[in-house]
Amino acid sequence: MAKVTVDGIEVEVPSGASVLQACEMAGKEIPRFCYHERLSVAGNCRMCLVEIEKNPKPVASCAFPVADGMVVKTDSPMVRQSRRGVMEFLLINHPLDCPICDQGGECDLQDQSMAYGMDHSRYHENKRAVKDKDLGPLVKTVMTRCIQCTRCIRFAQEIAGVPELGATARGENMEIGTYVEKALSSELSGNLIDICPVGALTSKPYAFVARPWELNKTDSIDVLDAVGTNIRVDTRGSEVLRILPRLNEDVNEEWLGDKARFSLDGLKRRRLDRPWLRREGKLVAVSWPEALAAIAERLQGLSGARIGAIAGDLADAESMVALKDLMTGLGSPNLDCRQRGEKLEATRRDFYCFNTSIAGIDEADALLLIGTNPRHEAPILNARIRKRVLAGSFPIAAIGSTADLTYGVEWIGTGPAALRALLAGAHPFSSVMSAAKRPMLILGQGAVARADGAAVLAAAWQLAGQFGMLGADWHGFNMLHSAASRVGALDLGFLPGPHGKDVAAMVGGGVDLLWLLGADEIDTGAIGASTFVVYQGHHGDAGAARADVILPGAAYTEKGGTYVNTEGRTQRTAAALHPPGEAREDWKILRAFSEVIGRPLPYDDLVAVRRRLGEAHPTFARLDTLPRLACTDMAGPAGDSGGLGDAPFVPFVADYYRTDPISRASPTMAECARTLGPSLMQAAE
Repeated sequence: MAKVTVDGIEVEVPSGASVLQACEMAGKEIPRFCYHERLSVAGNCRMCLVEIEKNPKPVASCAFPVADGMVVKTDSPMVRQSRRGVMEFLLINHPLDCPICDQGGECDLQDQSMAYGMDHSRYHENKRAVKDKDLGPLVKTVMTRCIQCTRCIRFAQEIAGVPELGATARGENMEIGTYVEKALSSELSGNLIDICPVGALTSKPYAFVARPWELNKTDSIDVLDAVGTNIRVDTRGSEVLRILPRLNEDVNEEWLGDKARFSLDGLKRRRLDRPWLRREGKLVAVSWPEALAAIAERLQGLSGARIGAIAGDLADAESMVALKDLMTGLGSPNLDCRQRGEKLEATRRDFYCFNTSIAGIDEADALLLIGTNPRHEAPILNARIRKRVLAGSFPIAAIGSTADLTYGVEWIGTGPAALRALLAGAHPFSSVMSAAKRPMLILGQGAVARADGAAVLAAAWQLAGQFGMLGADWHGFNMLHSAASRVGALDLGFLPGPHGKDVAAMVGGGVDLLWLLGADEIDTGAIGASTFVVYQGHHGDAGAARADVILPGAAYTEKGGTYVNTEGRTQRTAAALHPPGEAREDWKILRAFSEVIGRPLPYDDLVAVRRRLGEAHPTFARLDTLPRLACTDMAGPAGDSGGLGDAPFVPFVADYYRTDPISRASPTMAECARTLGPSLMQAAE
């Protein structure tokens, strides 16, 4: 540790830290443009100048290491004059775009020019102009505003792992862009907008839509994958205008995937805003009492064995516990949440959770990927893996379809044959895993959503035990989910009960009344014509097209819902606006229906529903906490690892930009799939 004095305040900082970090530890705010705590140091903007005793010139604090006994001044006359000079140079060519710039009100240059800028310029030459670059359908460029801080270049290179941005020419002619004009092929490209300190990179779909002071801001959780990224939903009136990431070091740091950020226009398209009932083969709009009465009439005379329910990927825990209680009251054991036939086992929580935790990836020293492409299934988690790769000494092997994961991977096979070789110790990577002190594996849904999925799950657990991943201080077995509702549903036991039917049996004619809670990923074409289908959800997707009764629910931005992410962390969304038309929160719909059939559920408000959740599983009473998991019981899942097949693992997510009803309703995501989909497929090949 080094002792440094900053403006008379003595602080101890780690050796090797920068002067800027020492100043921040002393509570001093240092202006900066190029410096970002998650990126490498560039030192190009020179805005962070400070005065160091016995040093004749001001020093760029971001790139200057501390030394024991150093005395730093952050607000001396020399510092103020130097920063004013830097600001004057930065503004020489910067256009006066503030009234029409989408960054206005949130602009670092705007804020710092108030402190260090002048009310006039001493330069009378013409400002330079730079041609705008086409970076695709998501990021808008006005490159004349660029101050060449190179944050975007470093983010693309270091965090996203897609080194497509760079600088060409030198001096006043220097420009930032792609070497060959092309759209950015990263699932994290929207983060360039957040890290750009000026208005050079802004959101193309959000261009000229609103000013930040017009928006109502609501903290929430993203549910379009299973990572549970912390987000902020910005609304005006009855419309979501923007979604931004929130800081959570344990989950998403400060990043957000493009699908979560830009699919918000799907929230106002194809919406279900009134109940519908199929009469003479056509859906007609009806009132709530008529819709509920039609379901109640169909239920009459049906035994519980002929009634079933399937929970979809975006369902919140409140609605799932209400649906389970309703089905239990009707005597039905036919429940399932595994829409695509995933062979998941819920007898123990560590069989279906990401036990290492997302932040725990930083501690691992070897990784085996089985039937997963984390770049498409969980881009934020993939960025955390890349971060660990850049830290050094992190061998990775993968089994499945080859793909560009943005980091080096040794592809050791395409299917279960590679698992057999590892179990037998016949593959060279077996020795790598055995030598690691904290190895981990990630099992994807593509590996278990198949006929031999239970055997793959058992084999993966056996591998974890064989390579020392299971211990009292380390749990290296990880299940990566792609659905936000899946872990919560497994916690609730939303699975077939004794003699209960799974998704395949229910869809194949095993029930006479099928209740779909936002379930759109099933094969609706396989549902028999005689099956009465109730669809409860918020978008007119595949499930609604097959439904006999449609009950309009609320999207995740319109309700307070509880979700459990892939690592088992319980988080909640918050209502940023009201549901459209006659749509209602899902648990309220189920509570109202239970009243119609004379079997009222024992809760009348959200507090009571959440109390019921806590009774169903203790994890729902622990918000945003994740106890470090250890494995003390080596007994594995019930499957037999000897039943492995030979078919190769196939990608679970075929189209990153359209995986759920919201993103499939989004014109922006459709354009991304059209523009960027081919490049992603080429990268996979």
